[in-house]
Amino acid sequence: MDRATWLAERRAAVVASYDADAPTYDQLDYPTAVQEAWVSRVLQLCPRHSLVLDAPCGTGKYFAQVVAAGHRVAGIDQSAGMLAEARARGLAVSLEQRALTDLASVHAFDAVLTIDAIENVPPEDWPRVLANLQRAVRPGGLLYLTVEEVDDAMVERSFALLSEQGMPAVRGEVVDGNVAGYHYYPDRERVVGWFGAAGLTILDEGYQQEVGWGYRHFLLRARG
Repeated sequence: MDRATWLAERRAAVVASYDADAPTYDQLDYPTAVQEAWVSRVLQLCPRHSLVLDAPCGTGKYFAQVVAAGHRVAGIDQSAGMLAEARARGLAVSLEQRALTDLASVHAFDAVLTIDAIENVPPEDWPRVLANLQRAVRPGGLLYLTVEEVDDAMVERSFALLSEQGMPAVRGEVVDGNVAGYHYYPDRERVVGWFGAAGLTILDEGYQQEVGWGYRHFLLRARG
């Protein structure tokens, strides 16, 4: 199987997984307190009555936080099921079924939130996704983005298994029943390089350790 076909299958699997899980997704016992604290920081730095894009928005779990801070929120997501849940909240000024690779907004938002999501993006698409996010915010606008990491042992096991199966995977890609069809885990050095190439400056970063995995949190500013 060639890599383009394999990745297309993986993308379809990701969407199908989120569609299936959407009705009960918010019932998952998933740590979000640190994410909420970073979102609060972004919202405090935004001008009054800002327009904030949640991309991808999932079920819209951060919508209420944005609105409570006096801002407006819009969302995109490639999962119709997730968008249905987000729409039911009745808080977003707009919602579109769109993947991060297809985001075409230009200087439309004061800030963008990309939370617990970019691990579904393969390495080939990272530069395009970051360029899209950078272009979507107004010059000097903010972006809060999380990057998931897992133990090196998990990455190596997955790469060995996929290679044995003849899959055209690269190191860092994981495919099992716990990752919504596909995850990719780049190291920090590669991520920082992609940020620079996309015109995104790191204002602050942090790390949240869980059992066997964790999240890097990046507060970024788009090129002015």
